[in-house]
Amino acid sequence: MPYERFEDLTPEPQPVRDRLRLYWTLIRGDRPIGWLLLLWPTWWGLWLAAEGLPPLWTLFVFSAGVWLTRSAGCVVNDYADRWLDRQVERTRQRPLATGAVRGREALAVFALLMLLAFALVLTLNRLTVYLSFVGIALAMSYPYLKRYTYLPQVYLGMAFGWGIPMAFAAVLGEIPPLAWVLYVANIFWATAYDTWYAMVDRDDDMAAGAKSTAILFGDIDLVAQGVLYTSMFAALTSVGLRAELGTIYWSALGIAVLLVVYQFVIARHRDRDGCLRAFLHNQWVGAAIFAGIALDYALGPWLKEWMN
Repeated sequence: MPYERFEDLTPEPQPVRDRLRLYWTLIRGDRPIGWLLLLWPTWWGLWLAAEGLPPLWTLFVFSAGVWLTRSAGCVVNDYADRWLDRQVERTRQRPLATGAVRGREALAVFALLMLLAFALVLTLNRLTVYLSFVGIALAMSYPYLKRYTYLPQVYLGMAFGWGIPMAFAAVLGEIPPLAWVLYVANIFWATAYDTWYAMVDRDDDMAAGAKSTAILFGDIDLVAQGVLYTSMFAALTSVGLRAELGTIYWSALGIAVLLVVYQFVIARHRDRDGCLRAFLHNQWVGAAIFAGIALDYALGPWLKEWMN
């Protein structure tokens, strides 16, 4: 049964270095893709809120906080998915799935990471601190969604994008409509890229009784992906118009469109390797959009004056 209860396996005592290596694997320290996918939209929000380079301490707090919360999210995700990871080819060697790390150890690591992240947030204004509690709730509840709904990827987008309203709150002391439009753009983007990821595990997830958008979309998955990415770029177009961004941003957005088209090329056969490559490729999409925002604020006025 997919949801059967089981006792955590007790690992044999190991040297401290080996235990730390297991914890590093647990928090995906060797796989920065998740950190980047969380970092880029947070930086989008910071640069848009500040209309350029944000205050350096705020930039540090959010950058370090992204790494800490992403690491904590990986821990709680693996804790919640112990029952599933043992049944999925890609994840059956994770430390919690093999029993190399006990559940109580993982929870202790999660608590430490979240406390460090919260300590950083406490250096910012009150609104940002209040919003951080919503972020904690999203991070802790996301892993359980795949048991009850076919839309955990949408919820992931809500969790991964929460740094956007927090960024505006930290810089401006308020959350303008522009922040929510950017937040919606990120939800569409995260739903799309995590659907590629879910397509990698679709057969294993179906056998184990887990749910995902990849299973929900079925044979129309590529069409659904097209709708999600189109909606993302429509929202980012609205962001550019609201923020009155210039040529550099629109050029970068065009490059991001071409990068997404390439994802459909490599994943068109729906094979595991192609879908995984399409998922990983999204780091470049996020980077292109960030470069467009940052460079437009840095060089846009000069470019406009030169063109005139």
